[in-house]
Amino acid sequence: MGELREFVAEVLERRGAAVEAVEPDGLEVLAPEPLRKALGWSEFTRLGFGAQRPEQAIPVGLEGDWLDRFGALLGDDGRWSERQLSGGPASCGDPQRILEQGLDLPNATWRFHGATATFTRCLVLAFRYTALSDEKREGLVWLGFNVATGAVIDDIVARMRRLLPHEADWQAPDAEVRAAADRRWDGATLESRVRPALDARVRSELAPFLRAMRRRLERDRDRVHGYHDDLRRTSLKRLAALARAEGEKAESDRRRETMRVSAIEREYRAKLDDLRRNYALRVTVDWVQTLELYVPVQRFEVLIRRRKGERLIWIDWHPLARAIEPPLCEAGPGLDRTRLVCDDKLHLVAPAGHAPCTSCGKAFCRACHPAACPRCGTAAKSGAGALN
Repeated sequence: MGELREFVAEVLERRGAAVEAVEPDGLEVLAPEPLRKALGWSEFTRLGFGAQRPEQAIPVGLEGDWLDRFGALLGDDGRWSERQLSGGPASCGDPQRILEQGLDLPNATWRFHGATATFTRCLVLAFRYTALSDEKREGLVWLGFNVATGAVIDDIVARMRRLLPHEADWQAPDAEVRAAADRRWDGATLESRVRPALDARVRSELAPFLRAMRRRLERDRDRVHGYHDDLRRTSLKRLAALARAEGEKAESDRRRETMRVSAIEREYRAKLDDLRRNYALRVTVDWVQTLELYVPVQRFEVLIRRRKGERLIWIDWHPLARAIEPPLCEAGPGLDRTRLVCDDKLHLVAPAGHAPCTSCGKAFCRACHPAACPRCGTAAKSGAGALN
């Protein structure tokens, strides 16, 4: 709980409170009037963050609504920032060998043309997802993009984020560095790049949760079916035994059993409806934070060849992470390294972005034809799907 206590202490101090750490694992807070109104505290308050707390301390933890309450105090502070990581563009050694390890083009060839030391702007975006069904799952996903090349660099950004705590000073971008990386995405471009990658990442994060939920649903559905099927079978056997009986009592028994079968079937359908409502899944995703990192890179210029067509692309090698980024993906999330090159415009797409049409079987480029198959007109579907 030490990190949580430090976070709360910093937030409260930024809002004008006098804060002192006390043991075991607590804080004493002298809060100004606006802070007291926002949190419903008295002027002097003790907070406890561990299993052992100071006497008369309010317990504070990750559960409950504490993070939301402290988040409301922060408002939009820290939602966006920019930072330059120290160090100039370092030498990368053998670019040809690096590209051979990081560039996977099964249906095209490539040639290295040269390397340039420069800086680039990387977008680091954090999103909070909440999945609510019979149980609840929450979490954070981080996305990374190189704005200059358009590449998805989640793994590289994860390595660079681990470097941030070791940078003692927060350095704003120098004018020269900002000029070297002077490129931004407009809102439409940002949404078109973020949405497929975010959908894919959230689906991947929720996959274990969904598998467990489906197992529970199947278990409950089988239990409900087994119970009502036994009741129905018993009533049907009684009806079969009464089929040849005559008289008013037999007719009354047949009507009763028929009504019982109908009631069992209605109850079974109602129970299935209850299960559908109980296990209905709702996923919400909210933007939390954006960090613009200005980082040194070695920019490789690569010539792509497909049949008689040629195209120049740029791929960055990141010395701070000692890693090369995957190539730009122009259709789909682009979370892996394999790219196919289309014949018409030499688009680089993930294999799902050049998959066969589900109707006619013709493979086509989703960057060239994002809406529908050019042969049969069947609507194209995203490989990652969409989250509502």
